[in-house]
Amino acid sequence: QVQLVESGGGLVQAGDSLRLSCAVSGRTFNGHQMGWFRQAPGKEREFVAALRWNSGTTGYADSVKGRFTISRDKAINTVYLQVDNLAPEDTAVSYCAARGLGDWSLSIRNYEYPSWGQGTQVTVSS
Repeated sequence: QVQLVESGGGLVQAGDSLRLSCAVSGRTFNGHQMGWFRQAPGKEREFVAALRWNSGTTGYADSVKGRFTISRDKAINTVYLQVDNLAPEDTAVSYCAARGLGDWSLSIRNYEYPSWGQGTQVTVSS
C-alpha cells in the first residue's frame, strides 16, 4: 500500500502557473505508475497525466498536453504536476493516484488506480 498526500494548489489568475506536489510513502512503489486526475464541480473525475515511476515515461490527456508536465523526484519520493498557462476551466480538485502495474501501459482510467490522495484545490480566476 502507498500513501499519497497532495499539496500546492491555490487560487491563481488565468495565465498563472502552479506546481502541485504528491508526497509518496510506502515500501513498494518503485514499480508503480503514478497519475494525476482532476475533478471539476459537477463533473466526472478525468485523467490528466501519468508516469511510470522507474523510467519516468509520461502520458497526458489531450486537453492538457503542452501546458501540464508530470515528473517525479525519486530522491524525495515526490511526484509533481507543473501546470502552466492556467485557465478558469482548469478549476478543479487535483488528485494524485497510484497503481501497482508499473510494467503495463500507462492507465488513464480512474478505476485502475487503487490508491488516491486527498486532493488539492486549484482555482483559476479570470
